[in-house]
Amino acid sequence: MTFGSFDRSAGSAPMAEINMVPLIDVMLVLLVIFMVTAPLLTNAVKINLPKASSAPNLTRPEHVQLTIDAGSTLYWNGEPMDRTTIRARLAQASKQSPQPELHLRADKATPYRAVAEVMADAARSGLTRIGFVSDPEGARQ
Repeated sequence: MTFGSFDRSAGSAPMAEINMVPLIDVMLVLLVIFMVTAPLLTNAVKINLPKASSAPNLTRPEHVQLTIDAGSTLYWNGEPMDRTTIRARLAQASKQSPQPELHLRADKATPYRAVAEVMADAARSGLTRIGFVSDPEGARQ
């Protein structure tokens, strides 16, 4: 498209291009207006809020020590018990809120079957937090 042409036949056709310069000018003016007025729109009311300190009320769940010795004898917090009593205690502990954590301590010579049975009983009763207690290597001399 030539603007400086002396040919009048091409000038009578309508212009098919959009002139972007006025649109850009309008956008820049709106940008400046919004930049100037935006800080004025934050009306903060100055008030004196009271100071309060609070700490979350953490209820630490208790933990239950369940020990299995080499002879597959079960101990609930140091008290020897049979398996049916342990099942009843596990069911009772699972109903507590928050649920206690079961710390399972097994002797090195304990058969795996005894440990697996206790874990299955705990899972059936609904206890979800089971921790295994072990001695670090070299702790006992």
